[in-house]
Amino acid sequence: MAGHSKWKQIKHYKAATDAKRGAHFTKLIREITVAAKAGGGDPAGNPRLRTAIEAAKAASMPKENIERAVKKGTGELEGVDYTEVMYEGYGPGGVALLIHAVTDTPPRTVAEVRFKLSRGNGHLGASNSVAWMFERKGQLYIDATKYAEDSAMEAALEGGATDFAQDGDQFVVSTEPTELHAVKSAIEAKGIVVRESEIAMMPKSTVHVEGKTAESLLKLMEELDSLDDVQKVEANFDIDLAELAKA
Repeated sequence: MAGHSKWKQIKHYKAATDAKRGAHFTKLIREITVAAKAGGGDPAGNPRLRTAIEAAKAASMPKENIERAVKKGTGELEGVDYTEVMYEGYGPGGVALLIHAVTDTPPRTVAEVRFKLSRGNGHLGASNSVAWMFERKGQLYIDATKYAEDSAMEAALEGGATDFAQDGDQFVVSTEPTELHAVKSAIEAKGIVVRESEIAMMPKSTVHVEGKTAESLLKLMEELDSLDDVQKVEANFDIDLAELAKA
């Protein structure tokens, strides 16, 4: 869990510029579109779409942008035909990587991912070469600077969470994927704001990284994240807070 949640923190700190905000909007729109295409345009009956819309609203995306993305996914408006792909590979220090992408041209995307990996001292792996090291979980993130740990933990566990931990300046609440929204609603009913929620592939075990290896790994993950077609990068690394501060 540490690697994924710490990478979320790093991205949160780095996402302040307008350019990064625009790129983030593009990724959110693509997720809404593919979610609507896969499960229909009603968020009440499509948990993935509901999660994507909540993420877009949290990022202050205009309502009309969200509605347009949904309609493109359902076919009510003409749009790009996107394909979802997941690449598996390794980064510096033997860290396992899952790279999720949404693309209209898979050959272009895999070439770009392979190039970034090769430049960053990593490489692509075969199907299921690293996916078995992860499990699908709901994840909720709460600002730990605003709420007492005891009250946040109580709200999460009473709401049906399977795990609760503090990681830096955030609380990380884990749920079964199907219970994500129910747990989120239970926590917010206690007056606690959930900063972000998602369904993520969480590592079953982690690889500790430090020094130059940690720097190289974080640089590679940022390079992969910067690709237009890449939606999310997940990894099984662990890193000390001191190393994180340097990064």
